[in-house]
Amino acid sequence: MPKKLEEQVGEALLARGYTICSAESCTGGLIMHRLTNIPGSSEYVLGGVVAYSNQVKHSLLKVKQGTLIAHGAVSEQTASEMVTGARDLFKADIALSVTGIAGPGGGTETKPVGLTYIGLAAPGDILIVKRHIWDGDREAIKNASAEAALQMVLDTLSET
Repeated sequence: MPKKLEEQVGEALLARGYTICSAESCTGGLIMHRLTNIPGSSEYVLGGVVAYSNQVKHSLLKVKQGTLIAHGAVSEQTASEMVTGARDLFKADIALSVTGIAGPGGGTETKPVGLTYIGLAAPGDILIVKRHIWDGDREAIKNASAEAALQMVLDTLSET
């Protein structure tokens, strides 16, 4: 049976002696849930923040008010500031952020339901933000976002 993605991520983090944290909005802690389901994950998981409100994004993760006003909570800029804020907060090697619209409401013509931005910060000044538009219901969007975030970690660690 193939290893789960979160197991592969854990092994890659352990092999490098890296730690990980997250700042999650639309995924509501699903990334940390998956990572901490793996025995021994306390060796590399530092913690996570569910920053659902703009107030928490600003006060805890240091997302600028100007960013939230100009670009909105669901934007490349916010995902970028969330991931750097989480990395600074937890002093982790790797940080992930997710912000998006899981639906079924809340979407607009320019920001449809399923729009998600996933950020990753890693050693070597790596800062990546990827934009996705997922199909499906709320749970499918959350699951697809968490899967993509974990895959980003694995892909980034494979390249370094």
